[in-house]
Amino acid sequence: MKQFDFFAGRQLSRRQLLSGTAALGSVFAAATLSGCGGNASAAAPRDIQFWHLLSGGDGIKMQALISKVNDANPGFKVHPTVLAWGPPYYTKLAMASAGGRPPQLAIMHASRVPGYAPGGLIDPWDLDMLSEFGVTDKSFAPRIWDKSQNNGKVFSIALDSHPFVMFYNRDVAGKAGLLGSNGLLQEAKSPQEFLSMAREMQKVTQAHGLSFGYLGSGSQMWRLFYTLYRQHGAQMELTPGKPMVADNEAAVESLEFMRSLFDDTIAAQSGDISTGIAEFARGGSGMLFSGVWELPTFKKANLPVDAATIPTLYGTPAAYADSHSFVLPRQLNVDDVKRRDVYKFVSDILKGSLSWAEAGHIPAFQPVVQSQAYRELTPQIHYAKAADIIAYDPEAWFSGSGSDWQTYFAETVQNVLLGRDKATDGWNAFVRRTNTLLSRPNPV
Repeated sequence: MKQFDFFAGRQLSRRQLLSGTAALGSVFAAATLSGCGGNASAAAPRDIQFWHLLSGGDGIKMQALISKVNDANPGFKVHPTVLAWGPPYYTKLAMASAGGRPPQLAIMHASRVPGYAPGGLIDPWDLDMLSEFGVTDKSFAPRIWDKSQNNGKVFSIALDSHPFVMFYNRDVAGKAGLLGSNGLLQEAKSPQEFLSMAREMQKVTQAHGLSFGYLGSGSQMWRLFYTLYRQHGAQMELTPGKPMVADNEAAVESLEFMRSLFDDTIAAQSGDISTGIAEFARGGSGMLFSGVWELPTFKKANLPVDAATIPTLYGTPAAYADSHSFVLPRQLNVDDVKRRDVYKFVSDILKGSLSWAEAGHIPAFQPVVQSQAYRELTPQIHYAKAADIIAYDPEAWFSGSGSDWQTYFAETVQNVLLGRDKATDGWNAFVRRTNTLLSRPNPV
């Protein structure tokens, strides 16, 4: 018989025959035991490797979510590996996929997917299998679902959106006479109105009206700039092999407004983001521009904090944001059982993401956002509408969160904010740097 070809062509001794029979007996015994409830999978769950870049409070929240899902699914166990945020993470993920030794699952910012999907470094999601676990296109806000796609295929499943927002101190705002009848901060509708509000808050704090540290942080500068730029109704196109298409007037006006903030009255002329967060946390300012992920810091400090989307100062509601998204690093040989485990894990994380919202993020899974439990979270519910006005980075292989492109923005714009360079000069330098990148092929 074909299945016993290893016996062919040689004469067996009695000892070999007995040894072979014993070995086969062991195989059949193991098979019999596995069919009677004492199977190996119950004793040794399937291992799923999961890479992410979430540290600090986010890392603690994610570990709690992972542990909860692991406990509910004895058939598999997800093992997280936490890597450094930014370029190191994305470089290692690309190398692992290209080298054939990637994890079964990873977190990627949605803005980075366009640099990875075209090169085959991540696999598309099977929408039919997702729907089996209760996850469909209807589970997400339109802008978030649209961002998950590349060339008609879904390459990422968003866990959240984490927008750039405005935190404010209710006590300071109240003393400045800036709270409305609903107890929320009055809305500024122009640059001049916002500057006036900030000055009124400075009179209360006797320090600054606004905190916004930016030195050495391209991401911090870019988040505010791109919010203001998109509020002009302006778009930005980054097409490989072609010059950058942008509204130069809107860009320069946005930079000039940013520079006007740093007069040592409205905001400190210089300082990094850590300095800005610390100043706001101790009551040294009335407002802070930063990401929603800072909310736990202020809650822990017992600050009377509230939050809102960045005021619409130029007519078009917009808020810079990104999404932590699940991606499937390319597998040379897909293990169908483990791949299905991954789908179950992701669906369970999405359904349990109310705890993720407690860290400040806006859950992407709409049944959670629409739940009464989420509506009772404050100040999260006060900026939840940011998910409808998300402004993701313009798509390019080099753009997105944690990219060198944002570092290049800092290199050309920081001196503008410090008052050393003209806004036009800083912007033109950034355009030239971007055009150089556009002339190069995607390295991955």
